[in-house]
Amino acid sequence: MIRELRRVLVVFLLLTVVTGVVYPGLVTLVAAVAFPRQSSGSLIRLDGELVGSRLIGQSFSSPRYFWGRPSATGPAPNNGAVSSGSNQGPLNPALVTAVESRVAALRAADPGNTRPVPVDLVTASASGLDPQISVAAAEFQVPRVARERGLPEAQVLERVRAATEGRTLGVLGEPRVNVLELNLALDAGR
Repeated sequence: MIRELRRVLVVFLLLTVVTGVVYPGLVTLVAAVAFPRQSSGSLIRLDGELVGSRLIGQSFSSPRYFWGRPSATGPAPNNGAVSSGSNQGPLNPALVTAVESRVAALRAADPGNTRPVPVDLVTASASGLDPQISVAAAEFQVPRVARERGLPEAQVLERVRAATEGRTLGVLGEPRVNVLELNLALDAGR
């Protein structure tokens, strides 16, 4: 029995080292060599200072900036440590109240805008971390951002078009705009 137990223990330790140390180390090394930017979190730096990640949304509240999707993460918005949705269904009164409040905030920030509010500006995603918004959500915000920055709407719309990412592999998903990258481009005058 001791002999069998020793074999089991040796196999257990060997598999622990292979699957818990060697394999993760090899995958990390390959990722760092083959995809250095992505494996480090797709971080965005401006003048050497970290300003965010292109993979995790950020909250913008100034009317000078494009606003992203609401985040349902807690205790703070866009908290990557607790990625989650709200788990509220379409008939949940709390979701209805939250959506109505978000629509009211968008209308208050741009009272002249009577276009329908795109759904992704008032509902959180399943992860609560989306860094992108739909092209319609970006276009909805163009008049406010242009007015607040003192720019012609056509110029801001041109920046939105330049920041629009196509479908993944040409067929997956919808065209989208990374909010952080668009706001940084506007700040830089690009």
